[in-house]
Amino acid sequence: MVTNPTKDFTTFDEYLSYWGAERPDGLAFEDGERRTTYSEADRITRQLIAFLKGKGISTGDRIAWLGRNSDQYFLLLYACGRMGVVLAPIGWRLAPPEIGYILTDTGAKLVIAQGEFLESAKTVSAGLESGPQVFAADETFRVASMMEPAAPNPPDPCAPILQLYTSGTTGNPKGAQLSNRNLFALRKPSVEANLPWQNFEPTDCILAAMPIAHIGGTGVAALAVANGVRVHVLPEFTPQGALAGIESGATLMFLVPAAIQMMIQHPKAAQTDFSNLRFLMYGAAPMPLELLKEAVRTMPTTGFMQVYGMTETTGAISLLPPEDHDLEGNRRMRSAGKAVPGVEIEVRGEDNKELPRGEIGEICVLSPSNTAGYWQLPEATAKTIDPDGWLHTGDAGIMDEDGYVYIQDRIKDMIISGGENVYPAEVESAIYGHPAIAEVAVIGVPSEKWGEEVKACCVVKPGMEVDQDDVIAYTRERIAPFKCPKSVDVIPEMPRNASGKILRRQLRAPFWEGRERQVN
Repeated sequence: MVTNPTKDFTTFDEYLSYWGAERPDGLAFEDGERRTTYSEADRITRQLIAFLKGKGISTGDRIAWLGRNSDQYFLLLYACGRMGVVLAPIGWRLAPPEIGYILTDTGAKLVIAQGEFLESAKTVSAGLESGPQVFAADETFRVASMMEPAAPNPPDPCAPILQLYTSGTTGNPKGAQLSNRNLFALRKPSVEANLPWQNFEPTDCILAAMPIAHIGGTGVAALAVANGVRVHVLPEFTPQGALAGIESGATLMFLVPAAIQMMIQHPKAAQTDFSNLRFLMYGAAPMPLELLKEAVRTMPTTGFMQVYGMTETTGAISLLPPEDHDLEGNRRMRSAGKAVPGVEIEVRGEDNKELPRGEIGEICVLSPSNTAGYWQLPEATAKTIDPDGWLHTGDAGIMDEDGYVYIQDRIKDMIISGGENVYPAEVESAIYGHPAIAEVAVIGVPSEKWGEEVKACCVVKPGMEVDQDDVIAYTRERIAPFKCPKSVDVIPEMPRNASGKILRRQLRAPFWEGRERQVN
């Protein structure tokens, strides 16, 4: 009987030690001209541990990465996972105040930045009360390469080693703490269930194209190291890069629907050989049925899998398998699939009890991949994770008799634009202060390109006028461009309920009229 020893591993240290010995010449990363084998990844991460220790970094400390997708980021993550240091990747598109907030919130002692972001990292850090040390990524790796590799100090598998920031309804992002166990605990039940997409060959390759500041970008590396296969790293998603990655051997990838649309509608798609791509996972935003059908026609030999999850669940906790995808369309293609092995999903009512199948309620998840909580936010943690360990997603949905989950709406006000999460409160906070605006409410409206896009509904101060471009430019100075409104409507007054709460649903209604769901 053939056994799979790696299925019982739950840490980066176990996987890197194993593959470094078992598959030393197998590629772990390819990034531009750089190639890194598993034996080299084992050594480099231990040298990075030596570098971090030399800078006074120890178990439980937090450090940050500012840059695009890179093999250097992933190696740094592996090193942190082997020594119990918490790594917080910062989205490179964030504005300086947003970068400063994350550095302050984490209390990061050290920032490693790619060259093009180095000055920004230094400027932001210098403006903080206790600014972290800032190092250039290339220099960090050069110095580390000359150091004697340190012995790993594997942490408690349940201790945090990754902190991903997810936007909050209060306007400030929350740091979801993820552990080695969170990242790897669902591997064993999936392998034991003998799911086809868990059967990796040494020649397989996972394309890392989504931003590493999101679980959809960072999570692919955990999948790769768990299976001893290589990661082809794209600095950022481009249709050309994704198409080239597929032709060069990528066999599995994760993309948001907006990225899939850009890729299959690119002129080069018609000449691309998609036969290498065995599986394409998609999620993070609803997939329009017509786009999915077009993608299946474009890539007929590829197995499509819709995944549903969130940062707080360390990514996918439900999956719609390839056999449920149909060119003619079917009911299940509108679902988010069923719970993956090792996960329990229930649709619950306001009393926190499971509802009968077919009734709409909040989607709740019990999984070893659930975060233990938000960094330094006990109240927010208690609102998200109940005393029995069930994580409340904030998404409204139903479950059919076969266990398929259908997302109907978002209980929270989050907007998903091109796979990026945008919360109205965060955008509203950036717009407040504009000299001509008295009140503002931000909503998501349908977009053929992005799924949803941000619209600001404004009440103007008496005797004043606003210019749409001016409001957008004002907002771009304060938050990342992808969060800024694409359009601005002036309305006479805000619709409110009896308690004075703004009725965003009423503002959204005209734009979503005639659509099956209030998500696109």
